Amino acid sequence: MNLNISALDFVQEVKTGNISVEDFVAKTIERIQNVDDKLHAFLSVNEKSIDQARDIDKRIKSGDKVGDCFGMPISIKDNICIKDSKTTCASKMLENYVSPYDATVITKLKQQDAIFVGKVNMDEFAMGLTTEFSAYGPSKNPWNIEHVPGGSSGGSAVSVSAFECVASLGSDTGGSVRNPASFCSTVGYKPTYGLISRFGLISYANSIEQIGPLTRTVKDTAFMLNLISGLDPNDNTTIDNKNEDYLSGIEVGIEGKKIGIIKEMIGEGIDSEVLSATKDAISRLESLGATCEEISLDMVKYSVAAYYTITATEAGSNLARYDNLRYGYDFPLEGYEFNSYISKARKKFGPEVTRRMIIGGFVPSAGHAGKYFLKALKVKSKLTNEVNEAFKRVDLLVSPTVPVLPFKLGEKIDDPISLFLVDINTVTANLTGKPAISIPFAYSNGLPIGIQLMADSSQDKLLLQAAYALEQTVTLPEVPI
Repeated sequence: MNLNISALDFVQEVKTGNISVEDFVAKTIERIQNVDDKLHAFLSVNEKSIDQARDIDKRIKSGDKVGDCFGMPISIKDNICIKDSKTTCASKMLENYVSPYDATVITKLKQQDAIFVGKVNMDEFAMGLTTEFSAYGPSKNPWNIEHVPGGSSGGSAVSVSAFECVASLGSDTGGSVRNPASFCSTVGYKPTYGLISRFGLISYANSIEQIGPLTRTVKDTAFMLNLISGLDPNDNTTIDNKNEDYLSGIEVGIEGKKIGIIKEMIGEGIDSEVLSATKDAISRLESLGATCEEISLDMVKYSVAAYYTITATEAGSNLARYDNLRYGYDFPLEGYEFNSYISKARKKFGPEVTRRMIIGGFVPSAGHAGKYFLKALKVKSKLTNEVNEAFKRVDLLVSPTVPVLPFKLGEKIDDPISLFLVDINTVTANLTGKPAISIPFAYSNGLPIGIQLMADSSQDKLLLQAAYALEQTVTLPEVPI
Protein backbone atom coordinates (compact mmCIF):
# COMPACT_ATOMS: atom_id res chain seq x y z
CA MET A 1 0.00 0.00 0.00
CA ASN A 2 1.37 3.42 -1.02
CA LEU A 3 1.61 5.72 2.00
CA ASN A 4 2.92 8.57 -0.18
CA ILE A 5 -0.55 9.86 -0.87
CA SER A 6 -2.11 13.31 -0.65
CA ALA A 7 -4.96 14.03 1.76
CA LEU A 8 -7.40 14.55 -1.08
CA ASP A 9 -6.33 11.31 -2.79
CA PHE A 10 -6.67 9.44 0.49
CA VAL A 11 -10.25 10.68 0.89
CA GLN A 12 -11.08 9.71 -2.69
CA GLU A 13 -9.54 6.25 -2.37
CA VAL A 14 -11.50 5.56 0.82
CA LYS A 15 -14.74 6.89 -0.69
CA THR A 16 -14.41 4.62 -3.73
CA GLY A 17 -13.51 1.60 -1.61
CA ASN A 18 -10.03 1.19 -3.11
CA ILE A 19 -8.48 1.23 0.37
CA SER A 20 -9.85 0.58 3.83
CA VAL A 21 -9.15 3.03 6.62
CA GLU A 22 -8.07 0.19 8.90
CA ASP A 23 -5.48 -1.10 6.42
CA PHE A 24 -4.10 2.37 5.76
CA VAL A 25 -3.86 3.33 9.43
CA ALA A 26 -2.33 -0.05 10.31
CA LYS A 27 0.30 0.45 7.60
CA THR A 28 0.93 3.97 8.91
CA ILE A 29 1.50 2.66 12.45
CA GLU A 30 3.79 -0.02 11.02
CA ARG A 31 5.71 2.67 9.17
CA ILE A 32 6.15 4.63 12.39
CA GLN A 33 7.44 1.51 14.13
CA ASN A 34 9.88 0.83 11.27
CA VAL A 35 11.43 4.28 10.77
CA ASP A 36 10.87 6.35 13.90
CA ASP A 37 13.78 4.84 15.80
CA LYS A 38 15.96 6.69 13.28
CA LEU A 39 13.85 9.85 12.98
CA HIS A 40 12.30 10.38 16.43
CA ALA A 41 9.33 12.32 15.09
CA PHE A 42 6.85 10.92 17.63
CA LEU A 43 6.69 11.41 21.38
CA SER A 44 3.64 9.17 21.72
CA VAL A 45 1.51 7.00 19.43
CA ASN A 46 -2.26 6.62 19.71
CA GLU A 47 -2.85 2.96 20.58
CA LYS A 48 -6.57 3.30 19.78
CA SER A 49 -6.04 4.53 16.21
CA ILE A 50 -6.59 1.15 14.51
CA ASP A 51 -9.80 0.57 16.50
CA GLN A 52 -10.97 4.04 15.47
CA ALA A 53 -10.17 3.24 11.85
CA ARG A 54 -12.12 -0.02 12.07
CA ASP A 55 -15.13 1.88 13.42
CA ILE A 56 -15.01 4.35 10.51
CA ASP A 57 -14.86 1.47 8.00
CA LYS A 58 -18.00 0.00 9.59
CA ARG A 59 -19.81 3.32 9.32
CA ILE A 60 -18.83 3.70 5.67
CA LYS A 61 -20.10 0.19 4.86
CA SER A 62 -23.39 0.78 6.66
CA GLY A 63 -23.96 4.06 4.82
CA ASP A 64 -23.73 6.24 7.94
CA LYS A 65 -22.51 9.83 7.61
CA VAL A 66 -18.73 10.10 7.81
CA GLY A 67 -16.74 13.33 8.20
CA ASP A 68 -14.66 14.85 5.43
CA CYS A 69 -11.38 13.32 6.68
CA PHE A 70 -12.66 9.71 6.35
CA GLY A 71 -10.21 8.46 8.98
CA MET A 72 -7.16 10.29 7.65
CA PRO A 73 -4.14 9.74 9.93
CA ILE A 74 -2.88 13.09 11.23
CA SER A 75 -0.06 13.85 13.65
CA ILE A 76 -0.32 16.68 16.19
CA LYS A 77 2.45 18.85 17.60
CA ASP A 78 2.74 18.21 21.32
CA ASN A 79 1.73 21.74 22.36
CA ILE A 80 -1.84 21.28 21.04
CA CYS A 81 -4.21 19.76 23.59
CA ILE A 82 -6.05 16.49 22.98
CA LYS A 83 -8.40 15.46 25.78
CA ASP A 84 -7.14 12.57 27.93
CA SER A 85 -3.78 12.58 26.12
CA LYS A 86 -0.40 13.74 27.32
CA THR A 87 0.57 17.22 26.16
CA THR A 88 4.19 17.72 27.20
CA CYS A 89 5.41 20.60 25.01
CA ALA A 90 8.54 18.39 24.81
CA SER A 91 9.38 19.55 28.33
CA LYS A 92 10.16 17.66 31.51
CA MET A 93 8.06 20.28 33.30
CA LEU A 94 4.89 18.82 31.69
CA GLU A 95 6.15 15.26 31.40
CA ASN A 96 2.99 13.77 32.90
CA TYR A 97 0.43 16.47 32.07
CA VAL A 98 -2.78 15.03 30.61
CA SER A 99 -5.04 17.57 28.95
CA PRO A 100 -8.62 17.74 30.31
CA TYR A 101 -9.98 19.26 27.10
CA ASP A 102 -9.57 19.41 23.30
CA ALA A 103 -8.12 22.36 21.42
CA THR A 104 -10.66 23.88 19.01
CA VAL A 105 -8.73 22.55 16.00
CA ILE A 106 -8.87 19.06 17.52
CA THR A 107 -12.62 19.34 18.11
CA LYS A 108 -13.11 20.40 14.49
CA LEU A 109 -10.98 17.55 13.12
CA LYS A 110 -12.70 14.99 15.37
CA GLN A 111 -16.03 16.16 13.97
CA GLN A 112 -14.63 15.39 10.50
CA ASP A 113 -13.43 11.90 11.55
CA ALA A 114 -9.70 12.53 11.50
CA ILE A 115 -7.58 9.97 13.35
CA PHE A 116 -4.73 11.34 15.46
CA VAL A 117 -1.95 8.79 15.15
CA GLY A 118 0.21 10.48 17.74
CA LYS A 119 1.81 13.56 19.27
CA VAL A 120 5.03 14.70 17.62
CA ASN A 121 8.30 16.17 18.80
CA MET A 122 9.15 19.86 19.00
CA ASP A 123 11.56 22.30 20.57
CA GLU A 124 10.61 22.68 24.22
CA PHE A 125 7.62 25.05 24.52
CA ALA A 126 8.17 25.81 20.80
CA MET A 127 11.36 27.73 21.55
CA GLY A 128 13.86 26.71 18.90
CA LEU A 129 14.59 26.30 15.21
CA THR A 130 15.94 22.76 14.98
CA THR A 131 13.98 20.46 17.37
CA GLU A 132 17.30 19.97 19.18
CA PHE A 133 15.84 21.70 22.24
CA SER A 134 13.32 18.94 22.91
CA ALA A 135 13.76 17.47 26.39
CA TYR A 136 13.29 14.04 24.77
CA GLY A 137 16.04 14.30 22.16
CA PRO A 138 16.17 15.76 18.65
CA SER A 139 14.22 14.69 15.61
CA LYS A 140 16.27 13.89 12.49
CA ASN A 141 15.84 15.11 8.93
CA PRO A 142 14.52 12.21 6.80
CA TRP A 143 16.50 13.48 3.79
CA ASN A 144 19.74 13.09 5.77
CA ILE A 145 19.53 11.98 9.38
CA GLU A 146 22.78 13.79 10.24
CA HIS A 147 20.98 17.10 9.63
CA VAL A 148 18.36 19.03 11.58
CA PRO A 149 14.73 18.90 10.41
CA GLY A 150 14.07 22.52 11.42
CA GLY A 151 11.82 23.62 14.24
CA SER A 152 10.03 24.13 16.36
CA SER A 153 7.47 21.92 14.55
CA GLY A 154 10.20 19.51 13.50
CA GLY A 155 8.30 16.35 14.41
CA SER A 156 5.32 17.50 12.34
CA ALA A 157 7.44 18.07 9.22
CA VAL A 158 9.37 14.81 9.66
CA SER A 159 6.19 12.76 10.12
CA VAL A 160 4.62 14.15 6.92
CA SER A 161 7.83 13.91 4.88
CA ALA A 162 8.57 10.33 6.00
CA PHE A 163 5.00 9.01 5.35
CA GLU A 164 4.25 8.52 9.06
CA CYS A 165 0.97 10.41 8.57
CA VAL A 166 -0.92 12.16 5.76
CA ALA A 167 -0.92 15.63 7.35
CA SER A 168 0.08 17.33 10.58
CA LEU A 169 -0.72 20.36 12.70
CA GLY A 170 2.09 22.53 14.01
CA SER A 171 2.37 26.03 15.43
CA ASP A 172 4.18 29.00 13.91
CA THR A 173 5.46 31.81 16.14
CA GLY A 174 8.34 33.02 13.97
CA GLY A 175 8.53 30.40 11.25
CA SER A 176 8.05 27.23 13.28
CA VAL A 177 5.83 25.63 10.60
CA ARG A 178 7.53 27.07 7.51
CA ASN A 179 11.12 26.49 8.63
CA PRO A 180 10.80 22.69 9.11
CA ALA A 181 8.56 22.48 6.04
CA SER A 182 11.42 23.97 4.02
CA PHE A 183 14.05 21.73 5.62
CA CYS A 184 11.96 18.55 5.18
CA SER A 185 10.33 19.26 1.77
CA THR A 186 6.70 19.62 2.83
CA VAL A 187 4.19 22.42 2.43
CA GLY A 188 3.95 24.55 5.58
CA TYR A 189 1.31 27.21 6.15
CA LYS A 190 1.13 30.15 8.55
CA PRO A 191 -2.37 31.66 8.21
CA THR A 192 -3.54 35.23 8.64
CA TYR A 193 -3.47 36.00 12.37
CA GLY A 194 -6.85 34.98 13.78
CA LEU A 195 -7.89 32.69 10.93
CA ILE A 196 -7.38 29.57 13.08
CA SER A 197 -8.31 29.42 16.76
CA ARG A 198 -5.47 29.21 19.27
CA PHE A 199 -7.74 27.82 22.01
CA GLY A 200 -5.96 24.73 23.32
CA LEU A 201 -2.56 25.74 21.95
CA ILE A 202 -0.20 26.05 24.93
CA SER A 203 0.92 29.65 24.78
CA TYR A 204 4.39 30.87 23.88
CA ALA A 205 3.77 34.35 22.40
CA ASN A 206 0.06 35.00 22.03
CA SER A 207 0.21 38.12 19.89
CA ILE A 208 1.92 36.47 16.94
CA GLU A 209 1.65 32.67 17.11
CA GLN A 210 -0.72 30.63 14.97
CA ILE A 211 -1.59 26.96 14.44
CA GLY A 212 -0.90 25.88 10.88
CA PRO A 213 -1.01 22.70 8.77
CA LEU A 214 1.91 20.80 7.24
CA THR A 215 0.94 18.72 4.21
CA ARG A 216 2.30 17.12 1.05
CA THR A 217 0.53 19.44 -1.40
CA VAL A 218 -0.89 22.96 -1.52
CA LYS A 219 -4.37 21.57 -2.21
CA ASP A 220 -4.09 19.51 0.98
CA THR A 221 -3.28 22.69 2.89
CA ALA A 222 -6.40 24.34 1.44
CA PHE A 223 -8.41 21.26 2.43
CA MET A 224 -7.12 21.44 6.00
CA LEU A 225 -7.83 25.18 6.21
CA ASN A 226 -11.43 24.53 5.20
CA LEU A 227 -11.76 22.22 8.20
CA ILE A 228 -10.02 24.18 10.96
CA SER A 229 -10.43 27.91 10.21
CA GLY A 230 -13.10 30.36 11.35
CA LEU A 231 -14.56 32.11 14.38
CA ASP A 232 -14.27 30.53 17.83
CA PRO A 233 -16.04 31.93 20.92
CA ASN A 234 -13.16 30.56 23.01
CA ASP A 235 -10.61 32.75 21.19
CA ASN A 236 -11.59 36.38 20.77
CA THR A 237 -8.71 37.02 18.35
CA THR A 238 -10.32 34.82 15.70
CA ILE A 239 -11.77 36.44 12.57
CA ASP A 240 -14.86 35.61 10.54
CA ASN A 241 -13.72 34.17 7.21
CA LYS A 242 -17.34 33.78 6.02
CA ASN A 243 -16.79 30.00 5.64
CA GLU A 244 -14.40 30.62 2.77
CA ASP A 245 -13.70 27.58 0.57
CA TYR A 246 -9.94 27.67 0.01
CA LEU A 247 -10.01 24.78 -2.46
CA SER A 248 -12.50 26.48 -4.75
CA GLY A 249 -10.72 28.26 -7.59
CA ILE A 250 -7.26 27.21 -6.42
CA GLU A 251 -6.23 26.46 -10.03
CA VAL A 252 -6.96 29.94 -11.47
CA GLY A 253 -3.26 30.79 -11.82
CA ILE A 254 -1.41 34.07 -11.22
CA GLU A 255 -1.39 35.72 -14.63
CA GLY A 256 -1.30 39.49 -14.23
CA LYS A 257 -0.33 39.37 -10.52
CA LYS A 258 2.47 41.59 -9.22
CA ILE A 259 5.03 39.94 -6.96
CA GLY A 260 7.60 41.78 -4.86
CA ILE A 261 11.04 40.23 -4.37
CA ILE A 262 12.15 41.23 -0.87
CA LYS A 263 15.69 42.59 -1.33
CA GLU A 264 16.63 42.19 2.34
CA MET A 265 15.78 38.47 2.28
CA ILE A 266 18.13 37.53 -0.57
CA GLY A 267 21.20 39.47 0.53
CA GLU A 268 24.00 38.88 3.00
CA GLY A 269 24.14 35.46 4.63
CA ILE A 270 22.18 33.53 2.01
CA ASP A 271 23.64 30.24 0.71
CA SER A 272 24.47 30.35 -2.99
CA GLU A 273 22.32 27.26 -3.65
CA VAL A 274 19.33 28.90 -1.95
CA LEU A 275 19.82 32.11 -3.93
CA SER A 276 20.00 30.13 -7.17
CA ALA A 277 16.78 28.29 -6.34
CA THR A 278 15.06 31.58 -5.48
CA LYS A 279 16.04 33.12 -8.81
CA ASP A 280 14.70 30.01 -10.54
CA ALA A 281 11.41 30.32 -8.62
CA ILE A 282 11.10 33.97 -9.66
CA SER A 283 11.65 32.99 -13.31
CA ARG A 284 8.93 30.36 -13.04
CA LEU A 285 6.51 32.83 -11.46
CA GLU A 286 7.16 35.16 -14.40
CA SER A 287 6.63 32.32 -16.86
CA LEU A 288 3.22 31.80 -15.23
CA GLY A 289 2.28 35.35 -16.17
CA ALA A 290 3.22 37.26 -13.00
CA THR A 291 5.32 40.42 -12.95
CA CYS A 292 8.17 40.39 -10.44
CA GLU A 293 9.96 43.48 -9.12
CA GLU A 294 12.44 44.03 -6.32
CA ILE A 295 11.14 45.87 -3.27
CA SER A 296 12.82 46.98 -0.08
CA LEU A 297 11.58 46.49 3.49
CA ASP A 298 14.11 48.44 5.56
CA MET A 299 12.80 47.22 8.90
CA VAL A 300 13.50 43.57 8.07
CA LYS A 301 17.07 44.02 9.33
CA TYR A 302 15.66 44.78 12.79
CA SER A 303 12.93 42.15 12.68
CA VAL A 304 14.79 39.27 14.34
CA ALA A 305 15.89 41.41 17.29
CA ALA A 306 12.37 42.79 17.68
CA TYR A 307 10.86 39.32 17.35
CA TYR A 308 13.01 37.76 20.08
CA THR A 309 12.48 40.72 22.40
CA ILE A 310 8.68 40.56 22.05
CA THR A 311 8.41 36.78 22.19
CA ALA A 312 10.74 36.46 25.17
CA THR A 313 8.65 39.05 27.03
CA GLU A 314 5.40 37.21 26.28
CA ALA A 315 7.00 33.85 27.06
CA GLY A 316 8.25 35.15 30.40
CA SER A 317 4.66 36.02 31.28
CA ASN A 318 3.09 32.86 29.85
CA LEU A 319 5.55 30.47 31.44
CA ALA A 320 5.21 32.09 34.87
CA ARG A 321 2.32 29.68 35.47
CA TYR A 322 4.80 26.78 35.60
CA ASP A 323 5.64 27.22 39.27
CA ASN A 324 4.92 23.56 40.06
CA LEU A 325 1.94 24.62 42.16
CA ARG A 326 -0.57 24.84 39.31
CA TYR A 327 1.23 22.83 36.63
CA GLY A 328 4.22 20.61 36.97
CA TYR A 329 5.45 17.37 38.42
CA ASP A 330 5.67 15.56 41.75
CA PHE A 331 8.10 17.60 43.83
CA PRO A 332 7.47 17.98 47.62
CA LEU A 333 6.95 21.43 49.14
CA GLU A 334 8.56 20.76 52.51
CA GLY A 335 11.78 22.54 53.35
CA TYR A 336 11.45 25.48 50.94
CA GLU A 337 10.21 29.02 51.18
CA PHE A 338 8.08 30.21 48.23
CA ASN A 339 10.70 31.70 45.88
CA SER A 340 13.36 29.05 46.45
CA TYR A 341 10.78 26.31 45.80
CA ILE A 342 9.78 27.79 42.45
CA SER A 343 13.42 28.37 41.50
CA LYS A 344 14.26 24.74 42.30
CA ALA A 345 11.17 23.39 40.53
CA ARG A 346 11.96 25.32 37.36
CA LYS A 347 15.28 23.55 36.97
CA LYS A 348 13.26 21.09 34.87
CA PHE A 349 13.18 23.71 32.12
CA GLY A 350 15.80 23.21 29.40
CA PRO A 351 18.54 25.74 28.55
CA GLU A 352 16.71 27.52 25.70
CA VAL A 353 13.49 28.03 27.69
CA THR A 354 15.53 29.24 30.67
CA ARG A 355 17.45 31.69 28.48
CA ARG A 356 14.28 33.17 26.99
CA MET A 357 12.50 33.40 30.35
CA ILE A 358 15.44 35.32 31.81
CA ILE A 359 15.46 37.69 28.82
CA GLY A 360 11.69 37.95 29.07
CA GLY A 361 11.94 39.07 32.67
CA PHE A 362 14.68 41.60 31.95
CA VAL A 363 13.68 43.46 28.75
CA PRO A 364 10.27 44.79 29.95
CA SER A 365 11.44 45.54 33.49
CA ALA A 366 11.55 48.99 35.07
CA GLY A 367 14.42 51.03 33.66
CA HIS A 368 14.83 48.77 30.63
CA ALA A 369 11.41 48.67 28.95
CA GLY A 370 12.00 51.84 26.92
CA LYS A 371 15.42 50.65 25.82
CA TYR A 372 14.26 47.20 24.65
CA PHE A 373 10.59 46.20 24.72
CA LEU A 374 9.04 49.49 23.57
CA LYS A 375 11.66 49.79 20.80
CA ALA A 376 10.76 46.28 19.64
CA LEU A 377 7.08 47.25 19.52
CA LYS A 378 8.01 50.29 17.41
CA VAL A 379 9.91 48.07 14.98
CA LYS A 380 6.87 45.78 14.77
CA SER A 381 4.63 48.77 14.01
CA LYS A 382 6.99 50.26 11.42
CA LEU A 383 7.50 46.87 9.75
CA THR A 384 3.74 46.40 9.56
CA ASN A 385 3.37 49.82 7.94
CA GLU A 386 6.12 49.00 5.41
CA VAL A 387 4.51 45.68 4.49
CA ASN A 388 1.07 47.28 4.22
CA GLU A 389 2.52 49.90 1.87
CA ALA A 390 4.19 47.15 -0.18
CA PHE A 391 0.85 45.40 -0.62
CA LYS A 392 -0.57 48.58 -2.16
CA ARG A 393 1.93 48.04 -5.02
CA VAL A 394 2.13 44.25 -5.25
CA ASP A 395 -0.19 41.28 -4.68
CA LEU A 396 2.37 38.90 -3.17
CA LEU A 397 5.88 38.83 -1.75
CA VAL A 398 8.50 36.15 -2.46
CA SER A 399 11.70 35.06 -0.73
CA PRO A 400 13.53 31.89 0.24
CA THR A 401 11.84 30.39 3.30
CA VAL A 402 15.17 29.90 5.05
CA PRO A 403 18.40 31.54 3.79
CA VAL A 404 20.51 28.44 4.46
CA LEU A 405 20.38 24.72 3.72
CA PRO A 406 19.56 22.29 6.55
CA PHE A 407 22.69 22.16 8.69
CA LYS A 408 24.12 19.33 10.73
CA LEU A 409 22.84 18.35 14.18
CA GLY A 410 24.88 20.16 16.83
CA GLU A 411 26.36 22.63 14.34
CA LYS A 412 24.65 25.75 15.72
CA ILE A 413 23.25 24.60 19.06
CA ASP A 414 25.84 26.53 21.08
CA ASP A 415 25.56 29.68 18.95
CA PRO A 416 22.14 31.23 19.71
CA ILE A 417 22.76 34.40 17.65
CA SER A 418 23.59 32.37 14.54
CA LEU A 419 20.52 30.24 15.18
CA PHE A 420 18.26 33.26 15.65
CA LEU A 421 19.34 34.68 12.27
CA VAL A 422 17.95 31.59 10.54
CA ASP A 423 14.55 33.23 11.25
CA ILE A 424 15.33 36.37 9.21
CA ASN A 425 12.91 35.54 6.36
CA THR A 426 10.03 34.08 8.35
CA VAL A 427 9.45 36.42 11.33
CA THR A 428 8.04 39.25 9.18
CA ALA A 429 4.81 37.33 8.52
CA ASN A 430 4.31 36.78 12.27
CA LEU A 431 5.14 40.32 13.36
CA THR A 432 2.73 41.73 10.75
CA GLY A 433 -0.01 39.06 11.02
CA LYS A 434 0.22 38.20 7.31
CA PRO A 435 -0.31 34.72 5.82
CA ALA A 436 2.77 32.95 4.45
CA ILE A 437 3.49 29.57 2.93
CA SER A 438 6.60 27.48 2.30
CA ILE A 439 6.56 25.34 -0.84
CA PRO A 440 9.06 22.54 -1.56
CA PHE A 441 11.01 23.77 -4.57
CA ALA A 442 14.56 22.45 -5.03
CA TYR A 443 17.34 20.27 -3.63
CA SER A 444 21.08 20.72 -3.17
CA ASN A 445 23.23 17.71 -2.26
CA GLY A 446 20.01 15.88 -1.39
CA LEU A 447 18.86 18.59 1.04
CA PRO A 448 15.56 20.42 0.45
CA ILE A 449 15.07 24.13 -0.30
CA GLY A 450 11.72 25.85 0.22
CA ILE A 451 10.34 29.04 -1.33
CA GLN A 452 8.17 31.39 0.74
CA LEU A 453 5.22 33.40 -0.59
CA MET A 454 3.45 35.99 1.55
CA ALA A 455 0.12 37.79 1.00
CA ASP A 456 -1.82 40.59 2.65
CA SER A 457 -4.09 39.92 5.63
CA SER A 458 -7.10 37.73 4.80
CA GLN A 459 -5.74 37.08 1.30
CA ASP A 460 -5.13 33.42 2.17
CA LYS A 461 -7.06 32.25 -0.89
CA LEU A 462 -4.89 34.31 -3.26
CA LEU A 463 -1.79 33.01 -1.48
CA LEU A 464 -2.87 29.39 -1.96
CA GLN A 465 -3.65 30.03 -5.64
CA ALA A 466 -0.14 31.40 -6.19
CA ALA A 467 1.47 28.59 -4.21
CA TYR A 468 -0.46 25.99 -6.19
CA ALA A 469 0.62 27.58 -9.49
CA LEU A 470 4.29 27.52 -8.45
CA GLU A 471 3.98 23.98 -7.09
CA GLN A 472 2.85 22.73 -10.51
CA THR A 473 6.23 23.69 -11.98
CA VAL A 474 8.13 21.44 -9.54
CA THR A 475 8.88 17.72 -9.69
CA LEU A 476 10.00 16.31 -6.35
CA PRO A 477 11.96 13.14 -5.56
CA GLU A 478 10.72 10.75 -2.88
CA VAL A 479 12.27 10.83 0.55
CA PRO A 480 15.15 8.31 0.71
CA ILE A 481 14.49 6.83 4.16
